[in-house]
Amino acid sequence: MAKLTVLTLMGLGLALFRDHRSSYEERLNAFREVKPVELPNCNFVKGVEAGSEDIEILPNGLAFISSGLKYPGIKSFEPDKPGKILLMDLNEEDPAVLELKITGSKSDLSSFNPHGISTFTDEDNAVYLLVVNHPDFKSTVEVFKFQEEEKSLLHQKTIRHKLLPSLNDIVAVGPEHFYATNDHYFIDPYLQSWEMYLGLAWSYVVYYSPDEVRVAAEGFDFANGINISPDGKYVYISELLAHKIHVYEKHANWTLTLLKVLRIQNILTEEPKVKLVYAENGTVLQGCSVASVYKGKLLIGTVYHKALYCEL
Repeated sequence: MAKLTVLTLMGLGLALFRDHRSSYEERLNAFREVKPVELPNCNFVKGVEAGSEDIEILPNGLAFISSGLKYPGIKSFEPDKPGKILLMDLNEEDPAVLELKITGSKSDLSSFNPHGISTFTDEDNAVYLLVVNHPDFKSTVEVFKFQEEEKSLLHQKTIRHKLLPSLNDIVAVGPEHFYATNDHYFIDPYLQSWEMYLGLAWSYVVYYSPDEVRVAAEGFDFANGINISPDGKYVYISELLAHKIHVYEKHANWTLTLLKVLRIQNILTEEPKVKLVYAENGTVLQGCSVASVYKGKLLIGTVYHKALYCEL
């Protein structure tokens, strides 16, 4: 009986492992086949070789690009160089990028490791760039003021908080005010791996201001991208491994109320629920992470690879 019990438990354990592995592979779209959808005119962005993980475009066509992200388990083409913020003018006929010089109190750039970025323009038209940073694989938010004439970023402040342990993306709602996604609940990489594998929907979104920091939304299976509607009324949160977009109403006191959840279905079939404008199977770009549009142009970024500039 004892042997039977042990064998039964082993069998149940193996079955549970297989079920979780199958679920994990499905959540990762591990066996998805991608049928290319091409655009008429696409070119690599000159000067982007080691990633363009996030892109933020100002109304005047200036685009900020975070480059050089180093993340556990992800390839880096420049492992010995710090990350950087690039600037691209989308009004140019053949735009390239230039690296923005960082000045001010953040003089040590050896551990600069930018991830998600967001801009905020105040009443005086001063532009602030908020950057998720992973120095030594920790999480901070760096606040910069954009100096357009000097083509530089003036460092203003470094933000750390216990509710910002595993930051991914950010959307600014003030010079030092933002919503940010924590893509994991745990900090330890080993526990993070099990969190993802078991499908623990424990990641969450935080609202931060100098006066108040609190969880604004929770229960996500890898909260990833976050953005806000042009009128500032709604916040969009992508739940990566559940393949969902959550739409929240933003209130005057900065709380969020869930309005709807959009599940992206049949994206690669003949009848998708959303319009598919570009797709490719990895022969051109690897690890796409962001897409932004400006005046009929599409800018596509990647976690660790190149960037693509296309006509819609």
